[in-house]
Amino acid sequence: MEIVYVYTRKRSEFGRPCNFSDWPTQVTVDIPPDPSLASDFVLKNPVNSSVQHTSDMAEHEVNTEHVEVQSRGINHVEGGWPKDIDSQELEPTVRYRKKVEKEENYINTIVHLGTLMEHCVKQNNAINIYERYFGEEEVEEMDDEPPSAKTIQILRAGQSPWPTHFFLYVLLSKRDPKVTKRTATHLCWHPDSSRKLAVAYSCLEFQQSTSDMSLDSYIWDLENPNKPELVIKPSSPLVCLEYNPKDSHMLLGGCYNGQMAYWDTRKGVQPVEVSTVEVSHRDPVYGAIWLQSKTGTECFSASTDGQVLWWDIRKLSEPTETLVLDITRKGLLENALGATALEFEHTM
Repeated sequence: MEIVYVYTRKRSEFGRPCNFSDWPTQVTVDIPPDPSLASDFVLKNPVNSSVQHTSDMAEHEVNTEHVEVQSRGINHVEGGWPKDIDSQELEPTVRYRKKVEKEENYINTIVHLGTLMEHCVKQNNAINIYERYFGEEEVEEMDDEPPSAKTIQILRAGQSPWPTHFFLYVLLSKRDPKVTKRTATHLCWHPDSSRKLAVAYSCLEFQQSTSDMSLDSYIWDLENPNKPELVIKPSSPLVCLEYNPKDSHMLLGGCYNGQMAYWDTRKGVQPVEVSTVEVSHRDPVYGAIWLQSKTGTECFSASTDGQVLWWDIRKLSEPTETLVLDITRKGLLENALGATALEFEHTM
């Protein structure tokens, strides 16, 4: 049963203005407060509410025409024939061949292909492709000895009491004072004195570092070789360490994780500033050199990631300049060659 309600209104009532009048106050609903519900009240701060301000849109659906698609394959046995010639018929194909053979382009093409074919035939006649030219070579058995390194003691030549003789005497052996031994990866002499030596220690073998391995590097005094004069504490093991030639209190270090840092021996064992990982090298820093600048704060570094970065220690948050060692000169890091040594000619 369909229920229909028809609302009718006289035409004379259309557009009639509203007639408002005063009306006394009337209480429609009176709900007294319930103190027992106060414990259930939860104060929300802040209160989030959403409002939709977009305009109303209508949605229409249309059925398009149905299109049937079918995939077919073809066996191409003999090609190059025009559409009006059936390759299975003998007479049309012979007639078309005679027509093509009379063209000038056909003759030039056959002559060119004949020269290439003659060259290949002569090669086959001159070389026996089935002959075995190289016999079985005897493979020499080589003993796979594990790599080893010897600790070389530091020697200094001094003048003896005899004027015509010199002698060598051992000053000290720069061994790692920690229990877990590491390799001395870099040495740097003090620029003002031959008594002090900065040594960087790290383990360059991939994933061979243990949790108890120390990160420290040291500054040694040759007059007191029993213990290091100063301990340098980096955030990552140092691969290279360089004195500043203008200020002997400043040291520049390249870390195993690619970061750059510098120390001031007057301020303690912690680095003064360290570069961020995002702008540093991606591989260990194998070379770091101070530049001959007026400020004495500029340097540059190289790594096996294929980059040479210029730095100013007053702002290690980002390098001042970047050079990608791409031999194609396109600046592509994936084509760059890694650097394991670094040198700078300041007279150029």
